Amino acid sequence: MTATRRTLTRTDLAPFAQALGHTLNDVTRLRGGSKKGVYRLTFQNRSTAVAYVWSPDEDLWDAGPGDPRDPFSHASGLTLFTAAANRLAAAGVRAPRLLHADPTHTHLPADVAIVEDLPGGTLEDLLDDDKAAVPKAQAQARTEALERTAALLDTLHARTGPRFGKVAVVDNGGSSYGVSCQAVVAERALSDLDELPARDPRAAAAHPQLADTVRTLAARIQPRTEPLTLIHGELGPDHVRVTPDGDLALIDIEGLMYFDAEWEHVFLRLRFGHHYDPLRTEGLDEDRLRLYALAMHLSLVAGPLRLLDVGDFHDPEFMRGIAEHNLQQALSLVERT
Repeated sequence: MTATRRTLTRTDLAPFAQALGHTLNDVTRLRGGSKKGVYRLTFQNRSTAVAYVWSPDEDLWDAGPGDPRDPFSHASGLTLFTAAANRLAAAGVRAPRLLHADPTHTHLPADVAIVEDLPGGTLEDLLDDDKAAVPKAQAQARTEALERTAALLDTLHARTGPRFGKVAVVDNGGSSYGVSCQAVVAERALSDLDELPARDPRAAAAHPQLADTVRTLAARIQPRTEPLTLIHGELGPDHVRVTPDGDLALIDIEGLMYFDAEWEHVFLRLRFGHHYDPLRTEGLDEDRLRLYALAMHLSLVAGPLRLLDVGDFHDPEFMRGIAEHNLQQALSLVERT
């Protein structure tokens, strides 16, 4: 990975506008997209689209190609995106509509997709708590958006698959590594944990207890016989677009998979914070929730520290803050187990 991303230019992306029958006027890099470049394309007629570019130069994680048979492998690339987009469309869940794809690397040495540019901001923007006072109209918009998000989750989670794993694998008849969702999560948690002693003395001191807790929580989980749930996998409010008419669409969908719904809800609870209550659902397995919460915290310690190791991330203090918070949460969970 290069230390600094090279922003693609109008010359780089003009052929994709031409493929849509447009002349490209301007290119703007959009924030986010740690695994891919995200660019708004503005055409001569003032219409817009968004380009996704899955290039090693755009991937801040420097992870290289992932094995999709690992449910938690690096979720990046056109194949995963198109499989996820197709599955969401079949489920009745909106995502940016694919307008053009280039899997042949004809114009750039990377997978590229051109998708519709959804107007409006993200749910994260709407839930922003930094403002001292929220106008009544915004408070109402928040309430309605969270209600629609809950309905979207109901629609998404009502869809199931015969096996756990990434949609691109399962929907093509393939199988993932591992014997169960909880076994995969526990193995990943132990792997993340093994990275931490060299980075933090507190993690080194607590390593035996943390490892024992992961194994204890995993052993409590009873086998599940019902089908696996379709989940986004990293569904924070920043991954939900809100259009001006209040419609919702999921973005960063490459990690879409069939898995335990508890994994989704642990992430939702973490990312939505005190806004999570409208998204709660009945019937979740408390033992799975406990294991997955600890595994999530360990992942959010190891992942940010790993990211800081491989490149010049633009806001290292932010990443260190995520790692510190989640280490404290993991240690707290061990004390309560």
